[in-house]
Amino acid sequence: RFVLRKAFEVGLRPVLVINKLDRPLADPKRALDAAHDLFLELAEDADQLDIPVIYAIASEGRAGLTPETMTDSLEPLLEAMIDHVPAPVMEEGGFQALVANLGWDDYTGRLAVGRITRGRVRPGDTVSVLREEGVLRAKVAKVMLHRGLGMEPVESAEAGDIVVLTGLDTVAIGDTLADPDYPDPLPRISIEEPTVRMTFSVNSSPFSGREGQFSTSRQLRARLLKELDLNLGLRFEETDSADEFIVSGRGELHLAVLIEQMRREGYEFAVSRPEVIVKEVEGKKMEPVEHLTVEVPEEYVGAVSEALGRRRADTIEIAYEKNNRVRLEYKIPTRGLIGFRNVFLTLTAGNGIMGSLLLGYRPWAGDLSSQRNGVLTASQAGVAVAYGLANAQERGITFIEAGEAVYEGMIVGLNKRPDDIAVNVTKEKQKTNIRSSTSDISVRLTPALKMSLEQCLDFLGEDELLEVTPKTIRLRKRWLSQTERARRRSRAMSS
Repeated sequence: RFVLRKAFEVGLRPVLVINKLDRPLADPKRALDAAHDLFLELAEDADQLDIPVIYAIASEGRAGLTPETMTDSLEPLLEAMIDHVPAPVMEEGGFQALVANLGWDDYTGRLAVGRITRGRVRPGDTVSVLREEGVLRAKVAKVMLHRGLGMEPVESAEAGDIVVLTGLDTVAIGDTLADPDYPDPLPRISIEEPTVRMTFSVNSSPFSGREGQFSTSRQLRARLLKELDLNLGLRFEETDSADEFIVSGRGELHLAVLIEQMRREGYEFAVSRPEVIVKEVEGKKMEPVEHLTVEVPEEYVGAVSEALGRRRADTIEIAYEKNNRVRLEYKIPTRGLIGFRNVFLTLTAGNGIMGSLLLGYRPWAGDLSSQRNGVLTASQAGVAVAYGLANAQERGITFIEAGEAVYEGMIVGLNKRPDDIAVNVTKEKQKTNIRSSTSDISVRLTPALKMSLEQCLDFLGEDELLEVTPKTIRLRKRWLSQTERARRRSRAMSS
């Protein structure tokens, strides 16, 4: 839906391909009807509804104009592309291209990718970079074109080519590259505003520096600023603290991808709970709202609907599919989706599918009730043992196994009650001189609940952080000392 909407906005005319006709549950007629409904909803003009339809089995290299007339090649698809997609419009004048994407090469630096709308470019040419802040000049080092899965240098590229240029270190997405004698700017690419933000900070836990290669605030700041060059939807803000930075993105998954990428590169840091970006328009409080689509077995519809109702979701449509599955569509605030993925997986026993699309900013829907119980925190530093974990499992679900190192304030489990409890998971059984036939039997523990990075981000509370290292992710309290947490709670209640 998102990609098709963007394609229609720039006037493109797509070719519809219905693939996987060899699957046992393939229903090309239903797929065509659903695609037509989507085209009617998103098309900008009537011409965009005139689309060729191709049926294919891509794994076998077959395509046809109908499911019954499949050929042994993809020629029908290629012919439809040639006949239906218009050729690029060539304009007269000096070189002009819009930078639509950026890349990076360890040897040549930044790569500027875009389609040439007019003129020609060669290695060594001087071009004007038309930015929002002003006009700069740069020299093209290398001109490359895509060939198969790679790129190869060429002597020149002309209008209609999708070109890759090097040597333009100051260029950004949306800038226009033009001949200095014809500095005509093209309309800039509009970038969707971020809707969710979180705080990236230096890891301040007692285990800081043990597993990461890059852990200082200077290294963290430099890495986040570098990400801005290639990650369009990302925003970066300084804070009053030199060790904390606010990073905004287009959803918690967008930020989770960045966190996972950084930890694989050797960075060690801590992140806070994702929170939505709220705006004030004409004196009204506005928040991002998304179109949520879920597909679940029929027996889980009631539980999912009840959970979404508590998160201020409004039902748009309910459609009963084949095989006792139901597709439900909702309009829900983005903050209602934060933490819902874990709940959804539990309610549907892993049999549900969900996806969302930003609709825009709408009036504030109201407060949400608390969705999570309290946590079990380690009261002492040390190594978790089976005896201490057995006592903790009497109070809730544990997140760690015996033999794992813990520190005070580290979250080791989920409580059965709404309040937080400090437990000593390092406590060992007292030794005595009395022996019996059953006293030394090993303690039997329930397996610990291991959560992924995305699940941990959903789980976080307002006063909690996620410690991220290349080897481990740990949930912790923002203030590790139990005394400090109690002092801050009393201050919040008094104010």
